[in-house]
Amino acid sequence: MIIAVDFDGTIVQHKYPQIGGEIPFAIQSLLELQKEGHQLILWTYRTGELLDEAVDFCENKGLEFYAVNKNYPEEEFDESISRKIYADLYIDDRNIGGLPDWGQIYNMISEKGNYPPERKSKSSFSRFLDNLFGE
Repeated sequence: MIIAVDFDGTIVQHKYPQIGGEIPFAIQSLLELQKEGHQLILWTYRTGELLDEAVDFCENKGLEFYAVNKNYPEEEFDESISRKIYADLYIDDRNIGGLPDWGQIYNMISEKGNYPPERKSKSSFSRFLDNLFGE
């Protein structure tokens, strides 16, 4: 799937124009979704230097997006195309009902089926989900 992900209030706490602290397990959940083959697009209000700071923040944590504020890396914005990003899913703190925690988001999207996935050894992320869901 193509998943568009907001930055402020979704990956980090909302402190715009500064970068807030990372929301627990946001980066790790997104990295896991990438490993499953999902394409992630950073979809944010930020532009210019503020956008560069957000991209650098994610890259420093090992998260690189397929595209940033565009549908594919080579897309050039002009007035003849819509600024709206196409995606199968949008993860944004401005959703009706707000942003679920990242354990729930991962569980809703993951192709591994219902949580918990069967594993011989568990990562810290899996242990977090165990604690979250009372396993």
